[in-house]
Amino acid sequence: MSGPGESATGSTTLDDLPLRADLRGRTPYGAPQLEVAVRLNTNENSYPLPEAVVEAIAKALHGELADLNRYPDRDALGLRAELADYLGHGLTAGHVWAANGSNEIQQQILQAFGGPGRTALGFGPAYSMHPLLALGTATRWVGALRDPDFGLSAAAAAAEIERHRPDVVFVCSPNNPTGTALAPATLAAVLDAAPGIVVVDEAYAEFARPGTPSALELLPGRPRLAVSRTMSKAFGFAGGRLGYLAAGPALVQAVQIVRLPYHLSSLTQAAARAALAHRGALLATVEAIKEQRDRFVATLRARGMTVADSDANFVLFRVPGGGDQQNVWRALLDRGVLVRDVGLPGWLRVTAGTPAETDAFLSALSAVEALS
Repeated sequence: MSGPGESATGSTTLDDLPLRADLRGRTPYGAPQLEVAVRLNTNENSYPLPEAVVEAIAKALHGELADLNRYPDRDALGLRAELADYLGHGLTAGHVWAANGSNEIQQQILQAFGGPGRTALGFGPAYSMHPLLALGTATRWVGALRDPDFGLSAAAAAAEIERHRPDVVFVCSPNNPTGTALAPATLAAVLDAAPGIVVVDEAYAEFARPGTPSALELLPGRPRLAVSRTMSKAFGFAGGRLGYLAAGPALVQAVQIVRLPYHLSSLTQAAARAALAHRGALLATVEAIKEQRDRFVATLRARGMTVADSDANFVLFRVPGGGDQQNVWRALLDRGVLVRDVGLPGWLRVTAGTPAETDAFLSALSAVEALS
C-alpha cells in the first residue's frame, strides 16, 4: 500500500502534491536549449565578451572570493550608483534598484503593488513572462490586445485601462516579440489613464533606431512609473543575470520591502560593475547587431514576406506562404538553425546575431521556401 503523497508505484508525482489550484496543469517558462550550430531563439548577444572584459571581470570576482564568508552589500549601493551613471537623466542610486534579471525586478513590483485582489494588465502579444509573474504573485491578469498590425494606439490603450482600472500596467518598448517601439503619445496616454503603477519594459532599448525616445525621459514628476532594463542583451551579460529599474525614490523603497535579504550576490555585483566599467567595449556590438536586424528586414521583405518593424535585436516574420509556423520551425532546426516559435499562428521570431549567423538563417529559410 502506497504512503501519503505517493502513487501506486511508490514515487511521488506533481499531482500528488498540494499545489495551488491555479498552478495545476502549468509548465515552467523556457525556450528550447538545444545544441545546434546557430542559436537565434532567445535574443542573446551572439558576440562573446572581449578578452579585456573577461580579464576585468575575473579580477573583480577574485577580489570577492576571500570574503565569501560574509554577506554581500544588501542594498548594492555601489552597483546602483554606477547603473544610474550609465542611464544618465540626472538619476542617482536612490532612483535605481537591481536584481537577478529584469524578471525578478518585475516580480518584486508585483509583490509590492499586485497580489490577491489586485489586477495587472498588459497588451499582447507581448513578453509571455508578464502573465506568469502575475500568476506567481496571485495577481489577476488582464490580457488586452494590440492592433492586428501589432501597433497600440493611445485611444485603445487608455480605453482598456479605464475599463479594467488595473493596479499594475505592463508595456514593452520595444515590444517582445514584435520589436515595435511604443509611440510617445501612447505611453503618455497609458500614464495618464493608469490609476496605479506603470512598468515600461525596456529590455531592448539600446537597439532602438535613432530618435526613439525612452520612458526615462518621463520619470520626473511620475512617481508611479518604473522603467525596467537589463544587462542581458546589449551588454552580452545574459549569464550574469543582472536586471534593474529606474523610478522615483519612493517606488525604489517600496520594492525593497519585498526583496529577499542579500538577494544579489557579491559575485554578481562585482561582475556587473566590471562590465559597466567596460561598457564602451561591450556596447560596441550593438551597431553590428542592428545592421543584421535591418538586413533581416530588408532581405525578407525583398522576398515578399511580411516582417514587423523592429527596434530590438530580433525580427518577427510571417512564415513563407502563410503556413504552419511549427513546421517551418522544425525545418529550420533540421538545417541547424534554431529560432523561436512564440505561439503566434503563422509567425516566427529570429534573433539578429553575427553576419555568419544571418547567412546561415537566410540560407536555411531559402531551402525551406523551396520546399513549400
